[in-house]
Amino acid sequence: MKKNQNFTERFLKTEDHIKIAINHYDSKSNSVIIIAHGWYMCKDSKYFKAMSEDFFRNHDVITMDFRGHGNSAGFYTFTAEEPEDLKTVVNYAKQRYSKIGLIGFSLGAAISIIHTARYNDIDSLIAVSAPVSFDKIESYIFKKEAVIPTYQKFELFRSLSIRPGNILLNKIKPIEVVQDILSAPVLFISGGKDPTIYPWHSQELYNKACNKKSLSIFDDDFHAEDLYINSRERFMNECNDWLSILERVENEKRVENTCSV
Repeated sequence: MKKNQNFTERFLKTEDHIKIAINHYDSKSNSVIIIAHGWYMCKDSKYFKAMSEDFFRNHDVITMDFRGHGNSAGFYTFTAEEPEDLKTVVNYAKQRYSKIGLIGFSLGAAISIIHTARYNDIDSLIAVSAPVSFDKIESYIFKKEAVIPTYQKFELFRSLSIRPGNILLNKIKPIEVVQDILSAPVLFISGGKDPTIYPWHSQELYNKACNKKSLSIFDDDFHAEDLYINSRERFMNECNDWLSILERVENEKRVENTCSV
């Protein structure tokens, strides 16, 4: 365990014995937001640290490293085994919090959909640049829309921490399970110029989802955390306003239930 100014780094163990690192921003609230990064990112990236601090103004925050990234152990399997990582972090959060929100980026959004559909133990889900399935990802990595943001985000320590594993393992397709999400309203967010996961992915997932849902397209933005980097104020307002609406509706229901007793 390592204490920082605003967070404590902790290490958890998955059921398949993989060490998972988290940063826990704890103000003793009763609710928390779990942030799940995508491929080639990590919790200690300056962008995810900044995002964590921004969310921490209104919520407790847990930012995690998936296996094969950052300070976590193991090898990344591109959504095949990573749901075990998220399950471990959610179970940790359940020990402290009565309400758990989840925000996932790219493959982290895919993993978040898979987890929520399987366990329905999340109260709200924000899926940023989620793919309908791994094999449908466009990933035009040599387009300038992909090359320039990737270059601008480069961090040597993060690149050296990435350990890819078996990409050929069977994977659950988010589009085949998103309709099973019953516990959590879902906000799908996508960049209109995303060169990696085109916005039609979010549209298809939105169409298939059965629970309360919203869809927001950032027309001039690109992929995953790029929406936060390029449009920080809009992105944070979009997420926080949506979460505030959910909280207000929940409070109104609580008042109605009290009055009906």
